[in-house]
Amino acid sequence: MPVVLVPAHRWERWLANFAERHDATVVASVDGGLHGVSGDGSRFTAALPFDRTYEGDVARFADAAAPPGDWGVLLVRKGGFAVALMHGGEMIGSKVGQRHVQGRTKAGGQSQQRFARRRDNQARQAFEAAADHAVRVLGDLRGPLVTGGDHDAVEETLSDPRLTTASAARVARWLPVPDPRRGVLEQAIRDSCAISVDVHDTQRDIG
Repeated sequence: MPVVLVPAHRWERWLANFAERHDATVVASVDGGLHGVSGDGSRFTAALPFDRTYEGDVARFADAAAPPGDWGVLLVRKGGFAVALMHGGEMIGSKVGQRHVQGRTKAGGQSQQRFARRRDNQARQAFEAAADHAVRVLGDLRGPLVTGGDHDAVEETLSDPRLTTASAARVARWLPVPDPRRGVLEQAIRDSCAISVDVHDTQRDIG
């Protein structure tokens, strides 16, 4: 099954629902996260956001998911970008922008080559714009940076030397978002703070 993102305030209910759907579930802190195993063989592994590890009371796991005081989000695709600077759960700076990059063409020969060059130039300009705004919004970000969109687009944007500090702060979580818009950015912020749960459900496997 795919990994699911569970908001921290819903974690207790998610865990209770898992136990209700399966036999008695034993949960323990293992390898920096939580590992749960039920009587029917279903299991899950839960990880905190922002590359945090956890070794403590199982009942207080969700408390450790609280966002840090300084962090950011950067989403980039050829069709646009979105960047936000966060203080805990509050957005203190952001920018969302769209750029037009032509799609592929079926034309051949020199026309195709000219089209490809134009498309590459448009993409490069789009990534430069994304980098300019990321520099302005993120500044000298010291906290974690969550990224998403298109891998090549994000890498191209973060290759800007002005974003070296932000690039070094990237966390492992990747957000596969569509072309960034305001609503996409807002959802990405929520997903950045959620608990990541990898579930193996034997009931689904049987069905």
